Amino acid sequence: MRVSAIVITRNAEPTIRRCLDSLRWADEIVVVDSGSTDRTLDICRELGARVHQTADWPGYGPQKNRALDLATGEWMLSLDSDEWVTPELRAQIVRAIAEPGAKAAFALPRRSSFCGRYMRHSGWWPDYVGRLFRRGAARFSDDQGHDRLIVNGATGRLAAPIYHETITDLDQLIDKMNVYSAMTARNLHARGRRASIVTALLHGGWAFLRTYFLRAGFLDGREGLMLAISNAENSYYRYAKLMLIAEKNGERSTVKSKR
Repeated sequence: MRVSAIVITRNAEPTIRRCLDSLRWADEIVVVDSGSTDRTLDICRELGARVHQTADWPGYGPQKNRALDLATGEWMLSLDSDEWVTPELRAQIVRAIAEPGAKAAFALPRRSSFCGRYMRHSGWWPDYVGRLFRRGAARFSDDQGHDRLIVNGATGRLAAPIYHETITDLDQLIDKMNVYSAMTARNLHARGRRASIVTALLHGGWAFLRTYFLRAGFLDGREGLMLAISNAENSYYRYAKLMLIAEKNGERSTVKSKR
């Protein structure tokens, strides 16, 4: 069965070669890029990927659906540019899709690194993500922030993980936090959610407690503490930005009534 690997990119020069090298066994690699200004596109073409450029940025889910629509395989494997597949996972994928009556999709565990440490707790492991699916059986959600794979059919699980270099340093962490908190705040506002400064404080505090204590982040050492603090900050900024969006739109009275 033909397998199409799909990847979305933007200025992914530091990580894209490792990602695409791990996918060279696929029948085709489709890359959809949203305006890279570094060597991302040169590397993609050098490694044989079929590259499509877009002038706009519709969000993670819609951009992945664009890549999906360009692919031709019977099975789709979606990766982010900072993720890669091991030979063990490749073997499991090949076996899974060859089985009679294979599932409509498979969720893959993801092992992510934070400032150089692969996290084993903190809610980051096993972190199953839907990435392998039959053509026509699934599409990505339209969420502006973290997208979801919406599957029509049964979903199985594989054991071997995707590897993910998610955060390399604190500068990258702060940049991502700002981008994701803003996107999530806009999504919440569009769904009719509102917040106050108390809401932001409560969500931030809960995010720390959940990450560090309930999800055993303390077992991940100093990186576990750093991650718990960053999760708290991200949650706080998400709801503080939601509060300010409402106020800028003239919804101050509505916000006050919910405090």
